[in-house]
Amino acid sequence: MNVDAERSKNSITIVGAGIAGAACARVLHDAAVPFRIVDRGRAPGGRMSSPELHGRRVDLGAGYFTVRDQDFSTVVADWESRGLARQWANTFGILKPETAPCTTTGPVRWATPNGLRSLVRDLLGDFDIEGSSELTDLPDGHVVLAMPDPQATRLTAVPDAVEYEPVIAVACGFDGLDVPFRDAAFVNDHPDIAFVVDDGARRGDGASVLVVHTTSERAQQHLDDPDGAIAPVLDALRKLSVVSTAPSWTHAHRWTFAKPASQHDSTCALEQRDGRLVGFAGDQWCASGAPRVESAWRSGTDVGSELVRRLQG
Repeated sequence: MNVDAERSKNSITIVGAGIAGAACARVLHDAAVPFRIVDRGRAPGGRMSSPELHGRRVDLGAGYFTVRDQDFSTVVADWESRGLARQWANTFGILKPETAPCTTTGPVRWATPNGLRSLVRDLLGDFDIEGSSELTDLPDGHVVLAMPDPQATRLTAVPDAVEYEPVIAVACGFDGLDVPFRDAAFVNDHPDIAFVVDDGARRGDGASVLVVHTTSERAQQHLDDPDGAIAPVLDALRKLSVVSTAPSWTHAHRWTFAKPASQHDSTCALEQRDGRLVGFAGDQWCASGAPRVESAWRSGTDVGSELVRRLQG
């Protein structure tokens, strides 16, 4: 076997530059294991997307993150010490049609001054990200597919693959806000919207921007035309007395694979296939609790650690 062929055989390609892929890359880097990262997005972050809209970052993917995992708490403490993340809220509103607003208390939710994508960028550091079109085959060598199962199944068989539900995130800019909740609210028993967040409160800059996540049923109707979800979302906000005026701008983003409908009973998978290792990671690989940002970090960390163990003996 020539040198190039041997290098290709022993190389590791991480497909996906969300938090799972970034966590895997960090483990490999710290163990001095060579790797490359490929991603078809215009920027890293995956579903921790924070594009710039009308002069500021807006979180259009994950709404926040929580901290239960002990190892993840160490990472978060470092982010907090450097001003990259902050404790945000433990009480959200509850909105329901024809019902007075109330509140619910849960774990502390964390947010970021510069958008959740900034945390993925921090994990990635100065790692190179190779842009790619939609892959149709697995890259050569060892591979980690850090992505939702429906995307991974386009490249190879996924063990006990889980389905995902779609969501359309609609961001709305206003001249001012006077909403019937503080920070964010879950919306119950509504056909069109499931979550609404005051992005100015979340980011800490006081901007009059709401981000609304649709129900999966509403999203299904607009996967080919996400802007079509804007009108029903605004109508829902008015009927729930969240807003009374029209927004000055709107933006819709489609998440075809927004959240797992179920989950795996392990944090990752790593299988020997055709003489090479194929790994799977993401928030759907969640052995306990509900899939979330920290479960994606745990999954990427664990698949990276298992790769190091197998490759370095």
